[in-house]
Amino acid sequence: MALATQHLPLLTAAHGGDPLALDQLLRVTRPDIRRYAQRHCLMSDVDDAVQEALLIVSRKLPQLRVLAAFSGWLVRLVQRECRRLGRVALRYDPYDEEQLAQWLVTHDEAGLRRDLVAALESLPAHYREVMLLRDMEELTIEEIAGRTGLTRTNVKSRLHRARTLAREYLLGGRTAAG
Repeated sequence: MALATQHLPLLTAAHGGDPLALDQLLRVTRPDIRRYAQRHCLMSDVDDAVQEALLIVSRKLPQLRVLAAFSGWLVRLVQRECRRLGRVALRYDPYDEEQLAQWLVTHDEAGLRRDLVAALESLPAHYREVMLLRDMEELTIEEIAGRTGLTRTNVKSRLHRARTLAREYLLGGRTAAG
């Protein structure tokens, strides 16, 4: 869900407080938000997740410190809303998405990169490998299994554990993963 370079002036104007630019930015991003929500939310929650994400963007965009982080922030907003709505339906809360959203908004791009590198380096090699193959090289679970000789289940398990450990590192723990 990358915001095209052609929309950067629109994002900049909206970030600066231009209400017309904000309105247009919300219109431009809505189809991407909806597409993402359709893949990650319960079908009954898609419209609510889209609406809530757009409301958050309209309220909190001025707090975003690095405009280059907008696309990632937007993805996290939709993820958080999908999870929040799913938790309400299922009464289950595996992540503290508010803490993650606050962390993303308060870090500049250089600090974010340093922290992400440190989090990756803190992971055991077998977790780091799977996470890099999936998130950096964008391989599918099947491709990672083929490359590493692991089963699909093992790849998914390692990927989940790697992301959990990286999240814990980034959001507070700062301990080496075991």
